[in-house]
Amino acid sequence: MSVPTSDIDAGGIDLAAAAAAAERAAERARREILPRFRAVEVETKADGSPVTEADRAAESAIRDELGRAFPDFDVLGEEYGGSADREGPTWIIDPIDGTIAFSRGLPLFTTLIALCIGDEPVLGLIDVPALGERYVGWRGSGCRRNGQLVRVSRRADLASAIVSHGDPFCFERAGRRAGFERMARQIPMLRGYTDAFGHAMVLSGAVDVMADFDLKAWDAAATRVLVHEAGGACHVIPGPPEREGTLGLVLGSPPLCDALLEMLEA
Repeated sequence: MSVPTSDIDAGGIDLAAAAAAAERAAERARREILPRFRAVEVETKADGSPVTEADRAAESAIRDELGRAFPDFDVLGEEYGGSADREGPTWIIDPIDGTIAFSRGLPLFTTLIALCIGDEPVLGLIDVPALGERYVGWRGSGCRRNGQLVRVSRRADLASAIVSHGDPFCFERAGRRAGFERMARQIPMLRGYTDAFGHAMVLSGAVDVMADFDLKAWDAAATRVLVHEAGGACHVIPGPPEREGTLGLVLGSPPLCDALLEMLEA
């Protein structure tokens, strides 16, 4: 389980100023992404995942904006990499989380920006460009969607909950196929609101709880701090040894997280 963000020392960083820089970076990313939405070619990276010109242009814009504001901070991004030794402040970026959705013309993709101290996030931003929604929060600030505070669900019964999940194949890669099959059999309202779009829906309480596996650091960092700031639980589950560097998240209403973890571990 992650360390609560309230216990992390932000090292004297002005997190409100950092959040303002992250929002400026997200605005610049939108200007790169939206004109290319439904009008871009898709390539395949060496690892088999998709990438587009929009991914690269958005990450370049984000890096430029954050570098101007905080030139001494490290940066780690999905498309252009970065330092693996993240002892000091590090921006972690996923310019388009949900590239498959983006490339297919589905508006359920996001831009993710997080600020971490070591391995722990202290600030997170999830931007949903096609829907005009942005979730921002930092340690002790609460979580806001377009400036308004949001909270996770208080629901406690899986039988009446909307439960979201990542792709079933990701459960299989994480060695949790049996857990996914139990979810499919036992949860009445299981929904595939995948990627960080699903995470964002948890923040506002629209989705009650979510399980997502086989994630990289840039997929998860923003969510980890935002869920705590929205009053929820966010359990971090290390990936299997053969998938080094991956992790899973179970996030949302605290009692539902406990119930879902029990189902996944049974």
